[in-house]
Amino acid sequence: MIDHLKKFDWIMVSVALLLSLIGLVFIYGISVSSGDFSNFYKQISFLFIGVILMILVSLIDWRSLRENPYLILLGYFVSLFLLAGLFVFAPEIRGVAGWYRIGPISFDPIGLSTLTLALLLAKFFSMRHIEMYKLRHIILSGLYVLVPFALIAGQPDLGSALILLALWGSILIVSGIKIRHFVALVLVAAIVFCGSWFLVLKDYQKNRIASFLTPEAEVLGVNWSQAQSKIAIGSGGFWGKGFLEGSQTHLGFLSEPHTDFIFSVIGEEFGFFGALVVIALFGVLFWRILAISLSSKYNFPRLFAFGFLTIIFSQFFIHVSMNLGLLPVIGLSLPFVSYGGSGLISFFIGIGFLQGIKIH
Repeated sequence: MIDHLKKFDWIMVSVALLLSLIGLVFIYGISVSSGDFSNFYKQISFLFIGVILMILVSLIDWRSLRENPYLILLGYFVSLFLLAGLFVFAPEIRGVAGWYRIGPISFDPIGLSTLTLALLLAKFFSMRHIEMYKLRHIILSGLYVLVPFALIAGQPDLGSALILLALWGSILIVSGIKIRHFVALVLVAAIVFCGSWFLVLKDYQKNRIASFLTPEAEVLGVNWSQAQSKIAIGSGGFWGKGFLEGSQTHLGFLSEPHTDFIFSVIGEEFGFFGALVVIALFGVLFWRILAISLSSKYNFPRLFAFGFLTIIFSQFFIHVSMNLGLLPVIGLSLPFVSYGGSGLISFFIGIGFLQGIKIH
């Protein structure tokens, strides 16, 4: 086992752990102001479980998955079953039925479902890499994405659903999709979005998009959270107000500071410098994941690594942009940093699979 661990990409692992520890620090600070430390203690447990699973998953030889597509398909259908079960068994929390409740523990299957889809798409396109000129492969892969997308968007969780589209699009591009096919997909996506405005999107989702275009309106209504987020970041200045000194955070002006707006907490208490450090750490993490993708000699691990990179990057980009007021609020956490066991554990499982790719 020691020899196995020595072969890890320790820069990647160390950055992931450091980001998680930074998250723990801020979750602790938020717990101090609320007087409830349950989230902090849970996150420590989630981090421990995630690291153990990362090590165990790294022992898997990725070639066994490449040679057993039915195992990946089984995982895909299990994830669909779990996503569909949310509509029946999951309690509705803040208008979203997105978590199974088992006693004091909540389980969100979206993170693991996204990882499973990344494996499935990597396997699918690695087998058809030289046939990307055939439109039927693009359509079939789109059907694989459409089912979990519909199940997640129906919760409703539009942010997580958009991550699936980003994953699909990135793997299509790396696999060598023809430009005319890609342009056609973009046009179809634009048409679907327009149709979704009238048929799919809830009123509160429409209000968020509309209010984003007029940020000066509804400051005390729909735009409240984003307005407070920008105030928090702006008031932090270069060095920040100091740990536990953020007024927007600790006086309750900032909604969901431990999840959707944790980047704002970082900006308020540690300023531009602290935010820049976090962004730089993510940059190092992206670089190491990309390095594994580019160094892989086979399509399956190369496509999975790039897909996993897309998952983390798109969620990071949307979260930061949402906190800065550059995108509408769609409820996405900051990978590794925000509170949430299912997301943290799934990210470490992905890191473990990347270590297995590097080692094997």
